[in-house]
Amino acid sequence: MHSRKIKTAVCLAAAMSLAASAALAQMGRTWPSEKKIVPDPVTGLPLVFLTSTDVYHQSKIYQTHQQWTVDGKWLIFRGQRETGSQAFAVNEETGLIVQVTETGYSGMLCLAHKSMKLYVAEGGPGGGRGPGGAPGEAGRAGRGPDQPAGAPPDAQGAGGRGRGGAEGAGRGAGAPPDAQGRGGRGPRPPSGPKRILEIDLAKLFADVADGTVKPAANYQRVCGIVPATLPFDGDMGVDANDDFLYFRVNGPETEKLSEGLTLLPGFGPRARQSTSGLRSMNLQTGEIKMIVNVGFQIGHVQTNQWVPGEIVFAWETTGKAPQRTWYIKSDGTGLRPLYPEAPYEWITHEAVIGKDEAVIAMIGNDRVSMAKPDPGWGPAGTFEHPTGVAIVNLRTGAMRIVGQIPTWSKGRSDWHVAGSSDGRWAASDDFQFEVWLYDRHNGEMNLLAGPQNPGTDHIHPTFNADGTKIEIQSALISQDKRSLNICVVNLPKAFLNRTYSLKVPD
Repeated sequence: MHSRKIKTAVCLAAAMSLAASAALAQMGRTWPSEKKIVPDPVTGLPLVFLTSTDVYHQSKIYQTHQQWTVDGKWLIFRGQRETGSQAFAVNEETGLIVQVTETGYSGMLCLAHKSMKLYVAEGGPGGGRGPGGAPGEAGRAGRGPDQPAGAPPDAQGAGGRGRGGAEGAGRGAGAPPDAQGRGGRGPRPPSGPKRILEIDLAKLFADVADGTVKPAANYQRVCGIVPATLPFDGDMGVDANDDFLYFRVNGPETEKLSEGLTLLPGFGPRARQSTSGLRSMNLQTGEIKMIVNVGFQIGHVQTNQWVPGEIVFAWETTGKAPQRTWYIKSDGTGLRPLYPEAPYEWITHEAVIGKDEAVIAMIGNDRVSMAKPDPGWGPAGTFEHPTGVAIVNLRTGAMRIVGQIPTWSKGRSDWHVAGSSDGRWAASDDFQFEVWLYDRHNGEMNLLAGPQNPGTDHIHPTFNADGTKIEIQSALISQDKRSLNICVVNLPKAFLNRTYSLKVPD
């Protein structure tokens, strides 16, 4: 009898522990505001930190994707708190932080463009560099132990030893630098099927406000399941109409290439041949269809948020690609280079910024020249040819360089790039973790924020919907100078109130 009582007590304690764990992990859990406004030490502009802690780990959604909810009030971010690696939302006005997933996520967080919905691939450690890190950008900033001599420091997305992540196998010791923002060993093969979940943020936020949060099943719907036969790491994008999800896959089902395509040679110091593909999922029925199988490794996948059925993706080599940027329609037609690049150009960090435009970084590498190319990557990034922030027209193919950081800047080269959908602004960060703003009407450039500390990931600037502010991730206020926090930089009113004239000033 005594042993039975002990056994019962142990079972009860275990049940209570499980219940407590479930409560801690609950979707809808909140944290009080961590909001701080800090003047930038260099420019003096106010930096609005919506998280401000070294205790937790967080990072923004990757720069290719929407960051704000459609009502413009909440920023979604990736983080690791007491509840593990989850997705979170922070109210920009009140600072309230809300957990919006319960069973983790793998890869990209995809906000709907027309509703208060969030789409995630369930499970996984939360994607990317370390806890809640950027998609596959494994390894912290800094030169890796085997970074090729000639490569610009971290033009490649991060040297050093990888810390793992759901969207990339992480960068092993001595792995090459990563211009495309992925770990050096390609995507990690997932083990088993993955559910795609739709999360009703409006309903969740309303119940959080009322203090009536319910179990997660009340806020999420299973859209479909990606089977284990299609290895899938969560790199995906939602169509402009919010009705389809487009995602990259690997594995045997990609080995039969689409008509007219061939297996391309490997490229770079760790060259390897690979096939990969794109698939679509109907978010109402869960039906999966093939878009394309290509003869190279696909990197980041994104959609045109303004035009249905348009997809932009990258050729991932862990460095310079022979042809980095690609465009295709969701029905599998129209496959072509987004920007046809030359061997001496180092193109990376593409992002669709409007219905007819994409922005690309043309990275400058001052350690190489046409006469002295890098042994692994060739003359890529030589300053003997144009570099800077470039805008590509998706319809005509026309490309214009809208600016580049000045020659006196220690930042040396533009790195990650962004643009406002109204065509007025472009932005970039540089190798010094500074943030630059480009006025596309008059060509003026301004430094918005000085060095933000070389944290565990990059700045990754992204504009909001109306082009009045930029979200970054910054280690500026972290005591360890590594822990990232979510930060918003408002464009100065003097810039926003500008008018333009073709007349010469008096």
